[in-house]
Amino acid sequence: MFNGLADFRGEKQIDNLETLLLHGPEQTTRGDSKYLSQMLSQKLTPTFMENPISRWYRDTKYFLQDNWQRVWVLVLWICIMLGLFAYKFVQYRNRAAYQVMGHCVCMAKGAAETLKLNMALILLPVCRNTITWLRNRTKLGVAVPFDDNLNFHKVIAVAIAIGVAVHAVYHLTCDFPRLLHASPEKYKLMKPFFGDKPSNYWYYVTSWEGVTGIVMVLLMAIAFTLANPRFRRGRAKLPKHLKNLTGFNAFWYSHHLFVIVYVLLVVHGIKLYLTHKWYKKTTWMYLAVPIIIYALERLIRALRSSTESVKILKVAVYPGNVLSLHMSKPPGFSYKSGQYMFVNCADVSPFEWHPFSITSAPDDDYLSVHIKIVGDWTGNLKAKFVKACQPPLNGQSGLLRAECMKGNIQPSTFPKVVVDGPYGAPAQDYREYEVVLLVGLGIGATPMISILKDIVNNFKLMDDVEDEAMEYGDGGLGGSRSVTNQQMKARLEEFKTRRAYFYWVTREQGSFDWFKGVMNEAAEEDHRGAIELHSYCTSVYEEGDARSALITMLQSINHAKNGVDIVSGTRVMSHFAKPNWRSVYKRIALNHPHARVGVFYCGSPALTKQLRQLALDFSHNTSTKFEFHKENF
Repeated sequence: MFNGLADFRGEKQIDNLETLLLHGPEQTTRGDSKYLSQMLSQKLTPTFMENPISRWYRDTKYFLQDNWQRVWVLVLWICIMLGLFAYKFVQYRNRAAYQVMGHCVCMAKGAAETLKLNMALILLPVCRNTITWLRNRTKLGVAVPFDDNLNFHKVIAVAIAIGVAVHAVYHLTCDFPRLLHASPEKYKLMKPFFGDKPSNYWYYVTSWEGVTGIVMVLLMAIAFTLANPRFRRGRAKLPKHLKNLTGFNAFWYSHHLFVIVYVLLVVHGIKLYLTHKWYKKTTWMYLAVPIIIYALERLIRALRSSTESVKILKVAVYPGNVLSLHMSKPPGFSYKSGQYMFVNCADVSPFEWHPFSITSAPDDDYLSVHIKIVGDWTGNLKAKFVKACQPPLNGQSGLLRAECMKGNIQPSTFPKVVVDGPYGAPAQDYREYEVVLLVGLGIGATPMISILKDIVNNFKLMDDVEDEAMEYGDGGLGGSRSVTNQQMKARLEEFKTRRAYFYWVTREQGSFDWFKGVMNEAAEEDHRGAIELHSYCTSVYEEGDARSALITMLQSINHAKNGVDIVSGTRVMSHFAKPNWRSVYKRIALNHPHARVGVFYCGSPALTKQLRQLALDFSHNTSTKFEFHKENF
């Protein structure tokens, strides 16, 4: 180290070295100034409004501006539910059953009508092929928040739980007892529907309607409980013998109980209380179209995955317990950066499909995913591939680093992998923004890596088009290459991004190995200076702390001399602790006044609230508009 320092002194002036050591890797910001920073900070100070009406108006206006897509969808859905409930309530209010069971039957039937609607709707948000087609091929994405499909699925599930509770409670605790204790005169009104008056309560419970209803409630309760994040992620504190009943596998298999639920629901609707005419038994009418769409989705998925098995080209196990798979690209597999696909390995589980963001770029001749080992399925997948790999060289542990390039071993030794996709994701819309802020937390950097590669590829393409335009003098559309250049120009017309900020926050230094090649390529090939890369290691003391000062000094020296960061091993200078996100937003707002900035975040939900709130604050208080998009895992 001291020899290197002596060499360095020979190349740099002492005062430059002193500046380097004292100030460290400070970043300059074009257009930034102390005066403007102070003005912006003052402008971002919340304005206190004494008038509560004015304050409420301001908050409501901002809320509607930021959430109008979600609001109109939810309002429409709630209005339809209220309309159906009121329609059924009034209908039974005017029927003979009301004289026997009173408002109880009206409440039960009203809730049942909303259940029919919601049991139909809950299938649509998980029809991924349909949603991807709608967001890619139509303009509905302007008004419909397709990115919130899973959130809407969960909201509908809550509405179903409430509807089931109302329907079951009013039937079991009110309708049935009133029927059982009804006078003979009143019961005559119900005889056409229930037959002779029963002698005990269990007559109603053990009927077709009662049994199917109770079984459905139990199955849905199991699925609803195991879908809770604490159970789905295996974080619930349970006795050891019950631990196997939680986790992703339990969630996945319990959710597929819906097949039985829908069969029972159709039977329940056919054997409906108080209705004999077939055209008034409307359950199947609600369910027909969504079930057909969902069934076609699963059929397409099964056919596509069976024909799109992939060949494994490269396997790597990186520090931080991350498995990287490079696969051949199936014929016709066209995707956009930011999208994801499902992966299945029959050697691990023939039925389980798991979603992973695609880390390769659309121009690459391969597909790649980086898989964080966090559960049983991913752990078994890693074990299968590590076993199939040849031992790594230089005595390195296969669990830390094991690369198997094409030709090193026989392909048959690899587990068979099939893929299904691609599917739409929020990050795929980054091309619509001239300025983008990409934030990845840990393994959440995966969709951002694909975007980063795509940006670099498109900048290269822009350079080629500009060079050919100068050479031919006709816009680059000369000779036999006109068709190719027209295709290139059409592609570039969809690519609006001219400036990108990438922030990758990870806990351990070894994580920087995951995407070292991509980070180096982006730093080397960005001749336009349009991509700003930042990597943060949060396991080290905060930047400027005396305990990390030596590391900062060595970083600065090595990066100035060799162009390589000693922490990340890449050409991108790494930082310590967590970024100051308010400062990040402030710099972008100062650099790009009056711009529309797309903020794309992927990672754990912990950071979502802060990044979203900052986007709202700066959008409301500066001329720069930040539009936040998230993808949690």
